[in-house]
Amino acid sequence: MKKFVSVLLVIALCMAGCGRDSSSASVYAAVEDNYRNYYEIFVYSFYDSDGDGIGDLKGVEEKLDYVADLGCNGIWLMPVCPSTTYHKYDVTDYMSIDPEYGTMQDFESLIKAAHDKHINIIVDMVINHSSSKHPWFIEATDYLRGLNVGEEPDSAICPYVDYYHFSKEKKDNTWYQIDGTEYYYEGSFWSEMPDLNLSDQRLMNEIKDIMSFWMDKGVDGFRMDAPLHYEETDTKFNTSVLNELYEHCKTVNPDIYMVSEVWASEQSIEEYYDSNTPSMFDFTFAQAEGDIIKTTRGNEKAERFVSRMVEYEDGRSKRNPTYINAPFITNHDMPRVSNVLNGKTDKMKMSAALLLSMTGSPFIYYGEELGMSSSGTKDENKRLPMYWSDKDAAGMCKGPVDADEGITQKCEPADIQCEDETSLYNLYKRALCIRNANPAIARGKSVILDELTRDNIAVISRTWDEKTIYIIYNTSKEGVEVGLKDATEDFSGLSVIGTVSAYGTESALNEGIVNVPGYSVTYLGR
Repeated sequence: MKKFVSVLLVIALCMAGCGRDSSSASVYAAVEDNYRNYYEIFVYSFYDSDGDGIGDLKGVEEKLDYVADLGCNGIWLMPVCPSTTYHKYDVTDYMSIDPEYGTMQDFESLIKAAHDKHINIIVDMVINHSSSKHPWFIEATDYLRGLNVGEEPDSAICPYVDYYHFSKEKKDNTWYQIDGTEYYYEGSFWSEMPDLNLSDQRLMNEIKDIMSFWMDKGVDGFRMDAPLHYEETDTKFNTSVLNELYEHCKTVNPDIYMVSEVWASEQSIEEYYDSNTPSMFDFTFAQAEGDIIKTTRGNEKAERFVSRMVEYEDGRSKRNPTYINAPFITNHDMPRVSNVLNGKTDKMKMSAALLLSMTGSPFIYYGEELGMSSSGTKDENKRLPMYWSDKDAAGMCKGPVDADEGITQKCEPADIQCEDETSLYNLYKRALCIRNANPAIARGKSVILDELTRDNIAVISRTWDEKTIYIIYNTSKEGVEVGLKDATEDFSGLSVIGTVSAYGTESALNEGIVNVPGYSVTYLGR
């Protein structure tokens, strides 16, 4: 269900201070639905409310104004359930909160506070595997150990033997033997993450109960971890699992949102939209070799960027007319944008401008808006503490125990960037403000204006709800003039409604000529 908020209110609220004690944050969008700007949070490294060095749910609640002021109206929480690891992707209890992060009361408080600020929260749903310490797996393996020679397992006695993939054959090096038995189990990610058997309906019913539990707690959706691996190379089965779970969720909450991690080729991602679920992460445009970074580096021209963008939109809409794109640049499994772009602030600003011009629900990895860096290929080094201040300030986390020591951030911290109008943070904030005030950016259908598009200059129209805006891309460092009179489109009555520029220069429209600054995205509307 769509909820409409005054666009003038959105613009006014964009002037709110950075994380100040106020409910008047720029989170308010002109339309409230499942098109949102999401902020990915690794709770462990985000904000520590109790001084133990580990981020927690109360810390996330304390920083909701920061998220809101940035312009995000959605949060993706990486796993919060009990686990044996710092990253918590090996779940031991799907209906509890890890004590390191707090209590269920803390979670419920966070949900309420977020909703009060018009922020939706989605949580990680990790069902490709559980922890080897999960009671299901412990009971199943204990049962197998107790079988007599020649006795076959009976799921009527122990249903959990059907919850996992067990075999007397070691099929490849992702299969591990159960001590004291002739049985092996599949663990495609790690020996301590046994793969779940999602073809078992009793297990699927348990998962539905788990998802209902979290929806009853108030969550607005789920980020589905690793559906590509539910059954390796079996797209039909994997999409059927997503569809079954999504259809169940809609019976509980018709407005539920689901986004899935299909880290695969463009064609594979497109096939997963046959699940009729709304979103797949847009890996095609993400990562060091994705279209956003290639365009920012100059390896692809703006002309190519918009062509790829429209191709992507058209392909997905044919598979699922109600799809919502989920673009991002990098996430918790990848080197950060700063590393990919060698710390060049203007290039980081350009990549942000491109990301936040795309349709759908963009995802921002915590600290990306500051230019935080990672180090090397080690996962822990990609999940370093949020850089709130360069001082020994309250709330600063220690980060993962096994992260390399001595890693320092080269960007300015949040408390400095919030007050600097030219900072990367404030470019993100400006781009999100424009996006929130103009619903067509996220929701519209894109059309390339071929007569105005060549090389580093591209112009598209985007239409939604009978309103059309125009987006001009300049991916060169030099300012240019774009003559609207060269096009057949009716441009009468247009004005510049926003400029996202790496160099802080505003676009200007005079007598049909748009002066477009270098490294910028310009928005025109009536």
